[in-house]
Amino acid sequence: MVNFELTREYIDRLQELISAKDENTITSLLTDLHPADIAEIYEELSIEEAKFLYFLMDDDKAADVLTELEEDDRKRFLESLPSEIIAKRFIDNMDSDDAADIIGEMDDERQQEILSHIDDVNTAGDIADLLNYDENSAGGLMAKELIKVKENWNIPTCLRSMRRQAEEVDEIYYVYVVDNDGILKGTLSLKKMLLSPVDSIVKDIYNADVKSVKEDVEAEEVSYIMDKYDLVALPVIDSVGRLVGRITIDDVVDVIREEAEKDYQLASGLTNDIEASDNVIRHTRARIPWLLIGLVGGILGSRVIGGFEGIIDEHPQLAFFMGLIAAMGGNVGMQSSAIVVQSLASGNLGLDSTVGKLLKEVLIALLNATILSILIFAYNKIAGADLALTSTVTAAMFSVVVFASLFGTFVPLLLNRLKIDPAVATGPFVTTLNDIIGMFIYLTIGSFFFSLLV
Repeated sequence: MVNFELTREYIDRLQELISAKDENTITSLLTDLHPADIAEIYEELSIEEAKFLYFLMDDDKAADVLTELEEDDRKRFLESLPSEIIAKRFIDNMDSDDAADIIGEMDDERQQEILSHIDDVNTAGDIADLLNYDENSAGGLMAKELIKVKENWNIPTCLRSMRRQAEEVDEIYYVYVVDNDGILKGTLSLKKMLLSPVDSIVKDIYNADVKSVKEDVEAEEVSYIMDKYDLVALPVIDSVGRLVGRITIDDVVDVIREEAEKDYQLASGLTNDIEASDNVIRHTRARIPWLLIGLVGGILGSRVIGGFEGIIDEHPQLAFFMGLIAAMGGNVGMQSSAIVVQSLASGNLGLDSTVGKLLKEVLIALLNATILSILIFAYNKIAGADLALTSTVTAAMFSVVVFASLFGTFVPLLLNRLKIDPAVATGPFVTTLNDIIGMFIYLTIGSFFFSLLV
């Protein structure tokens, strides 16, 4: 497989070859490319050009490319194809989880049409079962294809059954052991099976220590379990413990990436999942809510400053440090909330209570506030600022840093308790409120010291 870099020259040449219907040259260009690279090419082509390429590939590769496409591009492409072609050309050549994900993007009527064209009734049934699960649950992530043996089988029986099952499984990570009722009992090591006497019974050699999750467990929890225990596959069981599917590491990587993208966008003030290629309206709709919050925050901030107009008119030097105080409050709050959100996402907050976490943050905030206050005090003394301004900026710096740290810690913890995604706390929400409250603290302290010392 060659390393591939998409260039405009490559796309221009490919489009020329498509126009000329030069199938042999196009096939040679695509032969050594990974499905993900071909999917990247598809995003630059028209629907008709993409269809031309698709029908030059074998069924397995065409199905792999389809799973690699961005959802919007895939949806537009599939809308241009008959249901029978989708079923026989793509769905029949996919794992059940990928097939369910793709069919699940369509409306109910189209789903039924595609399922009706799948020749294998068991495959259609497996996909239909997966469509009933929430896409953000273990059931929505799992595939039905796996290798399982019964605990009362001997080794020759296991090998015969495993050969038949392996035809439907792309990657064999574990062999699962079940009883006659389908209850998951453990895993069977291929090495141990090969090294055991031929007349050995599975229940005498299998490993009973197996991690599993139920169908309704959230996708984030699944990713946490697989990361914690370094698993490449995780069996899924129903409410009574029967083995119903498995989740593989590639599906979990997708979950982790999507969650990271969502959290990053929320932290950046984007309310919807968007891509750079999305249209202007979709970008605007994703950005405008937080921008409106920033606008309201700016108006409230101006009202706070307006309330101290007298002291600022009388002592205009106070304005010199307003930007600094607001920026420090926003930065400190952002740091605290980002650390909490990251810990919540990875499950690494530990067993401390909320109060314990806040007390720890108090100590950190006091240390940071002391260091920053000493530095700003030294700067003002060197710069020759008067005592009132030096005292105001030093005291305000200390107070704002402590407040912003605690506020940035408390808000995501509170949102998590309320079952609201705490990632929203790392965005303009915390920054805007810290700006407003920080400015109020600064000007209030300024009013006190200037009335006392001047």
